[in-house]
Amino acid sequence: MPSHQARPTIHIPGTTSHTIAPRGGRHNREGTLRYLKAGTGAPLVLLHTVRTQAEHFRVLIPLISDQYTVYALDLPGMGYSEIVPSASYAEPAMRAGVERLLTELDLSDVTLVGESMGAVLALTTAADLPERVRRVVAVNAYDFRDGIARSSLLARLVVGGVLTPGVGLVVAGVEPKPILRKILQGGLVDKTALRADYVDELLQVGSRPGYPTVARAVYQSLPSLIAARARYTAVKAPVHLLYGEKDWSRWSDREANKELLPAADFTQVPGAGHFIALERPDMLADLLNAVA
Repeated sequence: MPSHQARPTIHIPGTTSHTIAPRGGRHNREGTLRYLKAGTGAPLVLLHTVRTQAEHFRVLIPLISDQYTVYALDLPGMGYSEIVPSASYAEPAMRAGVERLLTELDLSDVTLVGESMGAVLALTTAADLPERVRRVVAVNAYDFRDGIARSSLLARLVVGGVLTPGVGLVVAGVEPKPILRKILQGGLVDKTALRADYVDELLQVGSRPGYPTVARAVYQSLPSLIAARARYTAVKAPVHLLYGEKDWSRWSDREANKELLPAADFTQVPGAGHFIALERPDMLADLLNAVA
């Protein structure tokens, strides 16, 4: 982990932290990537949501590490991966970070599990690297108009402010803890699933120099996540589409993805919201362990 970066405050038992250096040296615009590793068995890669990081899977990882070697990636510029000035955070650039993990570690027969933005990246990575991907579990794919702004009036106001020209960076750099907590709870039916120490961890990451630029760019890149749906039909690996009953996506959004992936399994989780890895990690673990 680059020495100028803060250190995570949450430790997940049985995990170790690792980095992937930029190809071409330290000044390559790719930046250093950080990931967590745990367990033994076939490789399984976890891809997190918008405005979160590898620790998003802190409860899930111990539940599946007896069956898999788990790699939880901090997407480019997010979590404790390096922030590179002027880097792109559009879907192709984020996907390139996922593909670096698979190729640099020479992973094959991989299960890709992504939530929200991570679900989109799992599907598009599988389309690009069919020789490496065994199957995909796409949880609450974040590939529809408005995204998190559908969750609450507060989220709409904050995201709208972040995207406003001129003041957007200022808004992105101001994250009062009660507001961040409230926005994230908008993705949960069971509000207690959001732990206080995880919110503190996210706030620490958000205070990193340059992070407001990353946060704003990620929200600006939602159209690229929607456009990435065009890649879904190229996925050759088996796919399981998983949605929380109370996810921000509408039934029409889910049906549209079922039409693009007609062979995919489909599960709707009763009483769950957008962050299933926080709210129902047991259900996700049971699904993954059943097919290990």
